[in-house]
Amino acid sequence: MPTVLRPLLRGVTYTRILHLWVTALPFSIWIFIYPAAPWAPALVLIPLGLVPAVRRGEGIQARLLLASDERESEFSEEPSASWWDRWRTVLWLAARVGLAIVTGVTTTWLPLLAYGSGEIAMGHAPRGIPLLEDASPHWAYALLIPVFLVLLYATTVGLGELITAAARRLLGPSPAERLAALEIRTEQLLERTRIARELHDSIGHALTIAVVQAGAARAADDPAFTDRALEAIEETGRTALEDLDRVLGILREPERPVSSRPTLVDADRLLESARASGVKLEAEVSGPLETVPGPVSREGYRILQESLTNALRHAGPVPVRARVCVADGTLLLEIRNPLAEGVSGPGRGSGLRGIRERAALLGGRARTGPDEGDWRVRVELPLG
Repeated sequence: MPTVLRPLLRGVTYTRILHLWVTALPFSIWIFIYPAAPWAPALVLIPLGLVPAVRRGEGIQARLLLASDERESEFSEEPSASWWDRWRTVLWLAARVGLAIVTGVTTTWLPLLAYGSGEIAMGHAPRGIPLLEDASPHWAYALLIPVFLVLLYATTVGLGELITAAARRLLGPSPAERLAALEIRTEQLLERTRIARELHDSIGHALTIAVVQAGAARAADDPAFTDRALEAIEETGRTALEDLDRVLGILREPERPVSSRPTLVDADRLLESARASGVKLEAEVSGPLETVPGPVSREGYRILQESLTNALRHAGPVPVRARVCVADGTLLLEIRNPLAEGVSGPGRGSGLRGIRERAALLGGRARTGPDEGDWRVRVELPLG
């Protein structure tokens, strides 16, 4: 179909005209009843537009009828928050009424003129059409039918585009509303990123432990060792399921408190889980871990977990040294393991990026990379 005719296939073309017809209807009734004062209904536009809730109703109507085939609405759906928004609403109501009256006239008279022209071309005298009452029957009037229909099509589509443009201009969000929407969007992205990190760290750690334990059990060919490996896999899997249920609970109930997340007070369980997987782990824990603020303690636990996971996943069966120290208003986490031969480091994927992001969000700093033949993760987080 030619591009010029494509609006005929778009549902929004007809909903826009419906939007204008609904506006024109009460004014048409008023003019029919009180023709001497057709301007009187316009007097209510100013007090009506100054009501804050009217802007919200107009925005919802505009989204449903003027942009029903668009993915994202460009119209504010909040009450007027300032006098500037209220006066924009008044201007919008005036533009809506004016364009509605023009639409009512064109969509009524152009079809009548096309029909009357057909009547005259066939030799009949049209009735009730003042502009054609004195016309003499002639076949040439048939040439006017497509002219009136083209005008009807052009005005219908054009007025629909015009009312939509006016709505975007006058009902669009104010700078304050745009800023608020941007802040909400930023918070949503941060929350999604946090949940992604939680899933990556907890589930990734559990799967790494399970894979290492299963491989070691198969290679050992020792029933007793296999039993211990299965117990470790079971315990790690149970913990991972608890973490998964907690994260999914946050998705279902965003207001759920995060107090159930593991903290550095639970670090012993994490270290024992790593040892049970076959890692030769030397751990040094010093300082009052219970005094570490909740956000720092929770993120510190995840950083320690991801560092141990990286060591298991990328370095292989090498000794790991972990240090957790609380002193001088700072939480220090340092994890070192020898670099395996032919391996430059434990990758540079989302795990290390997550460690750096966690540290940055808490005002700390993270250093990762080779150091004196080891791979080192060193994170310092302020407690204040």
